[in-house]
Amino acid sequence: MPSCPDCASQHTVKNGRIHTGKQRFLCRNCGRQFVEHPTNKIIDQATRELVDRLLLERLSMAGIARAAQVSEQWLQDYVTCKAAQTPKQAQVRAKKKGL
Repeated sequence: MPSCPDCASQHTVKNGRIHTGKQRFLCRNCGRQFVEHPTNKIIDQATRELVDRLLLERLSMAGIARAAQVSEQWLQDYVTCKAAQTPKQAQVRAKKKGL
């Protein structure tokens, strides 16, 4: 059995399969579920810029995910992260009078 990526414990058991058919494991010490050899898709900068432009077009999230070929979950996480980075308060200036 593989060791846990979090606590390095060897006390792991099989725990079903993921949607792609890979074996899932469960750590008996910390309770983490993991796959032995995960395949993470890295989203490149060009795709992120495309997503930014599509978001400005006010398209649906599902439409943007299809156009950019990313998962809807990744897109939602990306939008949430972008929203957290935006300032919460706008800069307001007094209007000039007498013009």
